[in-house]
Amino acid sequence: MKLFKKIRQSHISQGELKKYFLYSLGEILLVMIGISLAFQVDNWNDRRIKQDAEVIYYENLQDQISEDKKLLLSQVAFNNQYRNQFNFANEILKKNDRTKMDTLGLIIRNFTQYSDFDRQGNIYETLVNSGEIKILRNYRIINKIRTLEEKYLYVNRIENIHYDAMMSHVIISINNIIKFSTGEIQKPEVVYNYEFQNLLLSLLQIMTEKDKVYHEALKEIGIITSLIDEELKSK
Repeated sequence: MKLFKKIRQSHISQGELKKYFLYSLGEILLVMIGISLAFQVDNWNDRRIKQDAEVIYYENLQDQISEDKKLLLSQVAFNNQYRNQFNFANEILKKNDRTKMDTLGLIIRNFTQYSDFDRQGNIYETLVNSGEIKILRNYRIINKIRTLEEKYLYVNRIENIHYDAMMSHVIISINNIIKFSTGEIQKPEVVYNYEFQNLLLSLLQIMTEKDKVYHEALKEIGIITSLIDEELKSK
């Protein structure tokens, strides 16, 4: 700055006003360029910080839904294990097959088994309330997160229906007809009655609906995972 001041004073003292004005203009331009560069650097740093935060959030989200996927898959396997058993029991009852009564009793004892994903967290709501939604710029991912949350809510709802049905009807119905310690049927006439078959069909309907919504949630997780992979590759 002292050098610039000496140059200006030199031009003034020598009466070179034109050179003085040109030099002053150059100085102003240099200052403006410096300020502009400083702003650009600040903006670049700001964008870099936001992008890094976005990447971290996507990675955390991917880890979270990956854990959800593992849990969902375990619930699908659990639900299908007993659904297959109950379908077999239904075939026995439809045929009024008394030769498989021992097997039927063991299956009826398992009517109290039910899958329970029980997802309590709300990714989208947390995203909005924390303000982190402003960080994410891929609206397809945001919309799919919201869709996934809707699937989770329905999963919880159908699981609650299953639990209520088990506590209100299943346990009461099977408590007096089988011996739990051995699975022996004590009242065959009740088991082979249409009312009991209706109870079994109701359970199967709930379990089939659970399987459907489990797979719908898994599909959404797959889509979100692919979208995040694409987004991270572009960073």
